[in-house]
Amino acid sequence: MQRRKWAVLALTTTLLTGAAIAAATSANAAAGCSVKYTVASQWPGGFGATVDVTNLGDPLTGWSLMFTFPAGQTITQLWSGSVTQSGSAVTVRNAAWNGSVATNGTASFGFNGSWTGSNPAPSSFALNGVTCTGGTTPSNPPSNPPSTPPSNPPSTPPSTPPSTPPGDAPTKIMPLGDSITGSPGCWRALLWQQLPATEVDFVGTLPGDGCGFPYDSQHEGHGGYLATNVASQNLLPGWLSASDPDVVLMHFGTNDAWSNLSTSTILNAYTTLVGQMRAANPNMKIIVAKIIPLNPSTCTDCGQRVVNLNAAIPAWASSLSTAASPITVVDQWTGFNTATDTYDGVHPNDAGNVKIAARWLPAVQAAIA
Repeated sequence: MQRRKWAVLALTTTLLTGAAIAAATSANAAAGCSVKYTVASQWPGGFGATVDVTNLGDPLTGWSLMFTFPAGQTITQLWSGSVTQSGSAVTVRNAAWNGSVATNGTASFGFNGSWTGSNPAPSSFALNGVTCTGGTTPSNPPSNPPSTPPSNPPSTPPSTPPSTPPGDAPTKIMPLGDSITGSPGCWRALLWQQLPATEVDFVGTLPGDGCGFPYDSQHEGHGGYLATNVASQNLLPGWLSASDPDVVLMHFGTNDAWSNLSTSTILNAYTTLVGQMRAANPNMKIIVAKIIPLNPSTCTDCGQRVVNLNAAIPAWASSLSTAASPITVVDQWTGFNTATDTYDGVHPNDAGNVKIAARWLPAVQAAIA
């Protein structure tokens, strides 16, 4: 949440690869892949990276990616997958929700790691146990391919496709918050996946991270930000002007509670933010979370601070909600377990992301209805 970055390095290594996938589903299954390994940030002794694996062959129902760090780097935390590491050898397997990868589809994961001396990128990758070598080939090509094309090619398609009447404009949804919303915030990807793609448009000034499949990833999840600072520094109006949302989905206040700010101070910031939303759009629909539990190893009192904040949110929302601009409260706290649903007592893991998306879904469906 408050990770310090000393330097930012834009380093991207792309390896075009292709090989027979061990779990091919037919005798003539084609196989191949491309891997993009990106170091997005680096600081003394640590770095953050994303890996995008594009399947060029037949569809996959599960995957594992193997590679070796050339300088002894170590993965310290990983999202959108599970990892095992033995020495420099790394194996990353899909999460429960991103194992299926269509032809030309992409599975992605991200991680933080440690390094000493140097931090070069891996030079090769293997998909499902087979080293990728480049190109796309059938695992068992037919012995006698036809020598001539069919004598009766398909008829010429119509010169003009049938017209489709335009539908209503999609509802613009702005996810707003701190790193729980944006770093990588894969609950946003899972939520988007469950909504009708033609009816929603996730908006914001920040691009999204890889979460295992393509999704509408724009957001305003600013890692390390306090709701009180965003309100006092007047940051939200510019974000609203850039994206013009119809709905704001707000999970904010974790860093404020961590900083030992009072519940009344945080709610006053919420009130300022709501006023700025309505100034941008008098009919703004606002969905506010009772935030997930907070249990970092360095803050024994943080958990109770969140309990106090969450207890006050419903009455605050009721006092400000209007018919034109309703405020809906979504309980993200109840049933969320920092031991099983986060990787550090603060940020959601894959299980936590599934829970968060499921809690948002009914309120978002109602907002776009």
